[in-house]
Amino acid sequence: MSSSTTLTRRFPNPRVVRRRSLLGGAALLGAGALAGCGIPSAYVAEDRRSAPDRSERDKRLDFSNWTQYIDTDDQGRRPTLDAFTEKTGVEVTYTEDINDNDEFFGKISPVLTQGADPGRDLMVISDWMAGRYVSLGWVQAMDRANLPNVTANLDPQLANPVFDPGRRRSVPWQSGITGIAYNRKALGRELKSTADLWAPDLKGRITLFAGLDEALGLLMLSQGADIARFGDDDAHRAMDLVQRMVDTGHVRRFTGNDYTSDLASGAAIACQAYSGDAVQLTAENPDIAFVVPEEGGELWAESLMIPNRAVHKRNAELLIDYYYQPEVAAELAAAVQYICPVPAAREVLAGSGDKDRAELAENPLVFPTEEMRARLHGMRDVTSAERPELHKVWGRITGV
Repeated sequence: MSSSTTLTRRFPNPRVVRRRSLLGGAALLGAGALAGCGIPSAYVAEDRRSAPDRSERDKRLDFSNWTQYIDTDDQGRRPTLDAFTEKTGVEVTYTEDINDNDEFFGKISPVLTQGADPGRDLMVISDWMAGRYVSLGWVQAMDRANLPNVTANLDPQLANPVFDPGRRRSVPWQSGITGIAYNRKALGRELKSTADLWAPDLKGRITLFAGLDEALGLLMLSQGADIARFGDDDAHRAMDLVQRMVDTGHVRRFTGNDYTSDLASGAAIACQAYSGDAVQLTAENPDIAFVVPEEGGELWAESLMIPNRAVHKRNAELLIDYYYQPEVAAELAAAVQYICPVPAAREVLAGSGDKDRAELAENPLVFPTEEMRARLHGMRDVTSAERPELHKVWGRITGV
């Protein structure tokens, strides 16, 4: 395998990728700007975040998640959740009511800013958006004493995101990579770097993400920036490059949820892409490959968070820690096939005696190799102070 990592192996289960956003952060700009201006209606102080915990007397919790993001059997049951209830006595009301980061932010923000009951004890939020919840004071710190499995088994590469050092207010549910997808047969060669997207024969045949938070990390990495500590100059240098590519007609368009259709139809030959789409894309067309660029790809997660005023906080922590048992994490990984945040689950799958599960343990999109890990980087959040100017420039470039 070359210094870049190209993945074309086929796996059977199509999935839904959750990090994408058509709005690219525009909907959250208002609350972030309020916090940046010091208006107290947005930011919630630490002493206003908790509510009396009913967990001991009320054995239940409400869990909001994305669609198709948990193990489900042929009868529509969720085996790992059922096993959790059997083990703990805690009943889980599981709702698939998160369809888009911006949309969910808009729905829950009035409740959180007003200090009302959020109606849920646990929610799964993409890391770039999770940073906004943390900075606005909208989520509670977790009691690490209640999370021994998380402490023991969390992937070290996911343990200290810039927006939440030590994962005090967030715990990864599943993870993924932003890289490059392309049609190797149509192109006739391999792509190894994000800079390869700018080759003359790809003019008008590439797509980039429309969302600033989704697109910027990979672009800055391609220019040598440290995306965990990027500065204003790094961001503008990357956007200047994209502006030049737009001006010359090199970029076909900027996409949200629909970039896979351009690649599948042949309208685009190469694009910014998520590892979470690679299984479905290659299953439908084995000529499509996913590559982690030589200079690096962006590692991200969707994270479990406990919103302010949640009334079953202890029960939520029980559930979080339950999913960090390697045997349970393996069940979830086998179902959703994202990057598993519990590396020890790999050995569980490898030793399962089931051929498909044993093969899954060797899938680098679920358990990245050390060579791949060396090129994965986490991106810091775009701050509320930076966001208005960066969105203004990015919006002018993309037309979004």
